[in-house]
Formats: sequence, structure tokens, C-alpha cells
Amino acid sequence: MFAFIKTLPTKPGVYQMLNAEGKVIYVGKARNLKRRVSSYFRLRQNDVKTAVMMSQVVDIQVTITASENEALLLESNLIKELRPRYNILYRDDKSYPYLFLSIGEEFPRLDFHRGAKRLLGKYFGPYPSAGAVRDNLALIQKLFKLRQCSPNFFQHRTRPCLQYQIQRCTAPCVNYVSKEAYAEQVEHVLLFFAGKNEEIMVDLIQKMEQAADQLEYEKAAAYRDEIALLRKIQEQQSVISDHGNIDILGIAEQLGEVAIVVMFVRNGRLLGNKTFFPQMPLSSSKQEVLSAFIPQYYLNPLHGEDPVEHIVVSHPLSDKEWIQNALQETLQRKIGITDRKQAIYKQWQEMADTNAGYILSQHLAKHNKITAQLAALQKVIGLTNPIQRMECFDISHTGGQATVASCVVFNDQGPLSSDYRRFNITDITPGDDYAALRQAICRHYTHLKEEEKSLPDLLIIDGGAGQLQQALEALEEVQVSGVNVMAVSKGPSRKPGLEQLWFPHHRQAVRLPEDHPALHIIQMIRDEAHRFAITSHRKKRAKLLTLSSLESIEGIGPKRRRELLRHFGGLQGLRQASVADLMRVAGIREELARRIFDFFH
Repeated sequence: MFAFIKTLPTKPGVYQMLNAEGKVIYVGKARNLKRRVSSYFRLRQNDVKTAVMMSQVVDIQVTITASENEALLLESNLIKELRPRYNILYRDDKSYPYLFLSIGEEFPRLDFHRGAKRLLGKYFGPYPSAGAVRDNLALIQKLFKLRQCSPNFFQHRTRPCLQYQIQRCTAPCVNYVSKEAYAEQVEHVLLFFAGKNEEIMVDLIQKMEQAADQLEYEKAAAYRDEIALLRKIQEQQSVISDHGNIDILGIAEQLGEVAIVVMFVRNGRLLGNKTFFPQMPLSSSKQEVLSAFIPQYYLNPLHGEDPVEHIVVSHPLSDKEWIQNALQETLQRKIGITDRKQAIYKQWQEMADTNAGYILSQHLAKHNKITAQLAALQKVIGLTNPIQRMECFDISHTGGQATVASCVVFNDQGPLSSDYRRFNITDITPGDDYAALRQAICRHYTHLKEEEKSLPDLLIIDGGAGQLQQALEALEEVQVSGVNVMAVSKGPSRKPGLEQLWFPHHRQAVRLPEDHPALHIIQMIRDEAHRFAITSHRKKRAKLLTLSSLESIEGIGPKRRRELLRHFGGLQGLRQASVADLMRVAGIREELARRIFDFFH
């Protein structure tokens, strides 16, 4: 081996260490290959990690590169391709969501986008999660009221949709707004994304004063409300005086596990954060983890168009200049890395580290059954972020009568019964499960949008491909995007374990093994939705039977039944009433009160 070291060049490059099986167990970069590789044979006594690795090395392969930056880039690519055991591995190959503003349309739309950027328009982001996109989309719709609907939905409207009714859109689909006024809304959105809120404010103030001078007080009041909302948002979201694009990295280590939090600041606004749990060898320092993480993360093609200008870390990096130069050369833009405790970033560095510590503690504490099942389900569906909230719908009726829809909610702790909802379905053809499902989904997500409550990471429908299509159309109708949807149906034999999973844009159903943990959590939430729907249906059916049978009591007709229910606030209060209570209702004498009491008891 020493003879081999003597032949090594003093040029930059990459070295790969192989074990007896010929498998690469470590990849490293070097400014000087001879000096760096030879250092592995002059180990310090306390360097246990490297000693363990070197005891397995039987061969070393080197690749000379034209520059130090090329060495760093090659190392990053080889680590991603080979995933060596002793390297620190960044694990996240999923695309990030964006907000997309269409171009070339009379009335551009603003909507959620994930995947390849094939559509003509502007992409804003990336955002750390779908939830962050939805929050910002709702905020912008409140302020500037751009449409969100797809071209097909937009072209076939004859009346405004829900977005107009809750004042999130100006209804260009039915010409409620002029092209000029809508173009102003679009311009304000572009300024907002550029962090130029003061320019928007000046423009709105001028328009408000002009409308007031022309005695258009209603229009002036609308401008006034928009200014007030924008000021409030500025107060809440003005987080860094430097209106740049900044990533702030926090890190925490515990029990051999490490968490890295990346906080996304774009144009002075904190968009949210994303957490990574890199795989690392034992005894790796925080500086080593960060030095390995940054090139793998930022040289990943998924992040190539990310407009970040500054990367802030809380620990000094020995290779900071090298990594910084490689990023600038590869990404063709200026990127700075700072590990100094600058006052402008200190608060956010501390917040990132605190978040990393808290999330790592939660991560270690959640190695339970449901967490494992959700992780398996996340992998099956191919989601970027962990599933934190799931909702499941089911329909129950008897021959089309007393139709009830249920919505049950699970989080990473299991059933969240406080968020369960039931829907009494009306004004549909009896037995039409499709119409019942559409009505329930529209009502539920309309309420969530109006109340600005959290949307689920995954929506599950009890049913097959037909129910799945109805759910997708209902979400389109109420303009909810970015929610993952699937349906689960019983197999041909209707036996547990043979369920079929249906996904959008998949013609064939997917089957999972009976013992698959993802199937178990799907069965659990499906069965809970079924139980809740049947229970609600039976209560409704019993109530209807009781109400109709009330009139069978001698002396009780439709008028007295209505009066009794009005007086006691419903059937439950009527059941609990005593004879004396019943006699307080106009027209109910003691004999009739006793007959009513006996009917319930």
C-alpha cells in the first residue's frame, strides 16, 4: 500500500476506498491526492471511526480532476450514485413544490405546482412543503384575488365559484373584472414575490385617494382594506432586514442521530423549513455533517434553480471556501456561506438549531407502530414530506334513505376524534353515492377554506376508481390543490388483505401484501370511517323513525310535533323532559304529557 501511495499525484481529485468484496465503502475529495490519502495511514489514536473503516479497505482507486471544484462535484455525484457506507448521506430526491403563475393568458392563474417545469409561466419557490405553498397561496388570494382554476374549469363557468363567494377571486371567468384591473392584480403579485411591498402600498394609497376624490367610496374602502391587510402581513412576516434569498441551517445531534433544519427565507420572508435526517457514520462531528450535506444538497439537480444567495450555518466549516467556490462555479451565480455569528442572522441561527433539536427529539420518540406505518405509506405513495394528517370519507344509507357521509381524521398519533365530521346528505337522487360523496367533500373543504384550517396531506376515499374521480372533481370545484388523493376498495372476494388501491392517472389498481404496514394503516382509517358513517346513519335513521312515530300518539299532529321540538330544542331535549316539563308547552295537558312521556320511557 505504501508503494501505491508513492505513485499518487499531488493534483486534485477523488479517491474511492473498496473492501474485500470490491464494494466502495467511502468516497472522498482532495486538493492534493497524495497528501490526503497518505493521511489515512497516519491515524491518531482517538480516531476510532477512521480506524474501523481502514481495517476493511483492501484497495483505493483515484480519479484526477482538472480542478478542486470538479473534485467536489464528482465526489457529490459518486456519493449519490454509490451510497457508500462510511459517507454522510443526504436522503431527499423528491421535487419541491412551487407556486406557478401562468403567462400568455388574458387572466393568468396562480396555483400549486410540483414536478417538471414544462408550463409557460413564472415559478416561485421552492417551498419546503405543500402546506407552506397552500398557506402562501391562501395569503395571496386574500390580498390580490387571482384565479386558481384550471383552463378547462375556467372556460366552462357560467357563474362564479366558491373562490368568488369567499372573496378570494374577482371572477374573471364571468367577466366580473376588467382585463386592466386584473393585470394590476397580477403586477401586484409579482411585486409581492419580489419583496417590494412598499411599492404596492404606494400604488394602493394613490388609487384609494383617487377613488375617494371621484366619490367612489366603495372602491376606496376596498383599497383601504387591502392596505390594512398588507400592513398586517408586513408586520407578521418581515423577518430579516436583508431582502435576499437566504437558507439558514440548524443542526442537532443525539444518540447517534442527526437532524438538519433548512429555513427558507425568500425576499425577506420566512417561507417555512424542511428537516433532513442524514445517514452518517458514528462519531461524525457537526462540522463534518454540514460540510458533507451542503454540496450534496445544493448540487442536486432538483435544487439547481433555487435562487438562494446566502447559506448561514452555526458551525465553522474547514472547507467553506472550497464548497462556496464549487457552488458558484457549478450553479453560475454568486453564493456566500457564512458561519460567523452576525447579529442580523443570530436570532434565526438560534431558532434553526432549536427547531433541529426539538424535531430530532420528536423523531427519536416516534419510533412506534403508527409512525412506521405512516412512513411505509409515504414511501408507497412517493410523498416528499412525512404524512402528518390523513382524512377518509365514507357514505352510509339504507336503500338511499337517511344518507350520511363521514370524515375521520388521523395524525401521527392515530385517530383525531375531535376533528371527525358527519354530513347529512340532502337534495340528491336516493342511493346516488357519487353525488353524496361530492356534496360531502365540497361542504367539508369549503368550510376548511373559509375557516383557513389545515388541509390533509392525504385524502382517502372508501371506494374504487369512480369514487376517486368524483373526489378529484369535487376538489377542483372548490379549488383545493396540492392534496394527494387515493381510493381503497375491497377486492373481488371482499376479504381483508385483498384491498385494491386506486391512484389518479393510474388505470390499474395497486395491491399490497397482506402484511404490509402501509396497508394496515389504510385498513385502520377505512374501517374507522366505515364505523363512524354507519353509527351516524343509524342515529339519523332512528331519529327519523321516532319523529314519524311521534305523530302516531293520539293528540299529536304535525303542528304539535313542531312545537314540541322547537320548545325543547330537538329530540334529545324532548326525550329528557318530565311530565311537568311537557305540560309547559302550549296545548299539552297532563294526560297528553303522560302519553308522550310513556312513549319515550
